[in-house]
Amino acid sequence: MTHTVIEKIIQNHTQQDVFPGKIIWMTLDVRTARDFGGPNVVKNFQREYGDQPVEANKKTFFTFDLSVPACSLKYADNQQICREFAGKKGIKVYDVDEGIGSHVLIEQGHAVSGSTVVGTDSHLNILGAVGSFGQGMGDVDITFAFKTGKTWFEVPETVKVVLKGEIENSVSAKDLTLFILRHLRTRKAALKAVEFYGEPAKNLSLAGRITLCSMVTEMAGIIGFVPEVNDGFIKEVRGLSGITYEPLLADKDASYAEEIEINVSGLTPQVAAPFQPTNVKDVSELQDVSIDSGFIGSCTNGRTEDLRAAASVLKGRKVKQGVMLKIVPATRKVYSEILEQGILKDLFESGVVLSNPGCGGCAEGHIGLTGEGETQISTGNRNFAGKQGKGQNYLASPEVVAASCILGRIASPEDL
Repeated sequence: MTHTVIEKIIQNHTQQDVFPGKIIWMTLDVRTARDFGGPNVVKNFQREYGDQPVEANKKTFFTFDLSVPACSLKYADNQQICREFAGKKGIKVYDVDEGIGSHVLIEQGHAVSGSTVVGTDSHLNILGAVGSFGQGMGDVDITFAFKTGKTWFEVPETVKVVLKGEIENSVSAKDLTLFILRHLRTRKAALKAVEFYGEPAKNLSLAGRITLCSMVTEMAGIIGFVPEVNDGFIKEVRGLSGITYEPLLADKDASYAEEIEINVSGLTPQVAAPFQPTNVKDVSELQDVSIDSGFIGSCTNGRTEDLRAAASVLKGRKVKQGVMLKIVPATRKVYSEILEQGILKDLFESGVVLSNPGCGGCAEGHIGLTGEGETQISTGNRNFAGKQGKGQNYLASPEVVAASCILGRIASPEDL
């Protein structure tokens, strides 16, 4: 039997025959819980299993990335509940100084090509960027995973997306991702895995793949993979703590639910207007929209490459008076890199407000919230009404966010 990428990963973690629609029991390489959902996992575990050990404490982790350090009594309590449980069970905690959990799992070599990882994070499918099956689940399922090292899963169908044409150097991975969202919307990939092919996908860096795979969630998909790789990407991944990377490819005659071609030639900067990530337009269509603030970060665009791109636009310029640009690095490693490379200095001198590593920008208690009547342009992955406060959120690349904050309106770097 031939398999797609996700079918191949699952088949290597079960004794059952794998095919779309089949519900299987799958062994897990890693299981995690964060400071949202984690306390419920602890309470569930204590109620159901008492003092029993977790199945494999060296493969089990807590990652704190939402309210870091804790900005409310609720999160302070939540994090301490997890710390105390972790201490008793011998579980490692990536605490409030480490950054976004999914990124940390990649950097620390826990999520590797062909592995299975679950956690209490709706965007854990970001791990598809390195060929790992990552999946967010509810606290009850994660509790069971902590105890048994297994979970049940329905094998999804896979959609094959082939990107045709060439893209200009001025076009970012976020522009490409938003353009794909513009075409797929939330129907064609709904409840399916997606494999992205073609030179525009193959040439993506790790940060670019993270951006694309993160927003498969906004396509209503299960997970995305970019099976084809180049030497630069392999070198980049292997440079993370000496991680070994082996490309995981679908079988040549694998069966797909649908094969879709998208021509990306002539692609220009893209922006998703409120209140749907799929409400994507060319930046030129929105240049009369004034903004009050900007945000660069989140699991989608918080890597060093993203912040360097923003700094290249901002260097020698200033954020417009009356506009606030907030930036949150994805991880401590990213923070260290922007410090060493002088990126932090360029951002600071441009008038940016830069915070410690974490998620930022996604929900209450995070940097990046909007007040009623506020218009923000953000590199986040969601712009639903109320998601980041009572204001309006437009989604764009780091370069577009930076240019917009300089001019006080939605703009591309070419407008400067």
